[in-house]
Amino acid sequence: MFIEPHLGKSNKSGWIEVVCGCMFSGKTEELIRRLNRAIIAKQKVEIFKPKVDTRYDKENVVSHNETSIRSTPVNFANDILLLAGNCDVVGIDEAQFFDDQLVDVCNKLANSGKRVIVAGLDMDYEGKPFGPMPNLLAVAEFVTKVHAICADTGELASFSFRLAKEDSQVLLGEKQEYEARSRRSFFEGMKNRK
Repeated sequence: MFIEPHLGKSNKSGWIEVVCGCMFSGKTEELIRRLNRAIIAKQKVEIFKPKVDTRYDKENVVSHNETSIRSTPVNFANDILLLAGNCDVVGIDEAQFFDDQLVDVCNKLANSGKRVIVAGLDMDYEGKPFGPMPNLLAVAEFVTKVHAICADTGELASFSFRLAKEDSQVLLGEKQEYEARSRRSFFEGMKNRK
């Protein structure tokens, strides 16, 4: 479990935390847990998500197990800079859906003394690095990779296997479109798909 290095208001040093993993691994749940702890510590918190993600709610960040927290949907990563204001902590969900400017935005926020907590898929449905996530992982001070349970084998899962026959990189979905898979099960499924 991640323990925050500092929760007080006096620290002026910012940093970036990334929570990554496959579908159904608990990324958003962990993001919400960390943000709630910051709120308990009486820190000013602002939360953002991409406007395109309307699966559970148009505004709130909601995990698959229906834990939720208020957020501001934005179209572009640079919008976060304009809206973060004088908060202490910035939370960003579904980071893989943002443009590549997200890395610069997170760096600017951290350099200004903010704690930045980002959650997102590290790989797409083909097992390839997804959006700005690889570069965020490179610049983050803290990285937490969470795992799901493979729907096929019951082993630890790190891959998001797409059940739907759609080929676009972005396909919003849940259990009807995706399942978590172990490495072996994922690559066997990809081989059988061709």
